[in-house]
Amino acid sequence: MQIGDKLKSAREEHKLTQSQASEQFMVSRQTISNWETGGSLR
Repeated sequence: MQIGDKLKSAREEHKLTQSQASEQFMVSRQTISNWETGGSLR
């Protein structure tokens, strides 16, 4: 399992949207999306 898959699973397990998760990590929603799809891991 890749890091993006783990992030998405954890987010969904806690019933968070990408927007809510982005607030917790202090990044943009697009960053969360990129992490989950493997677009960028910075």
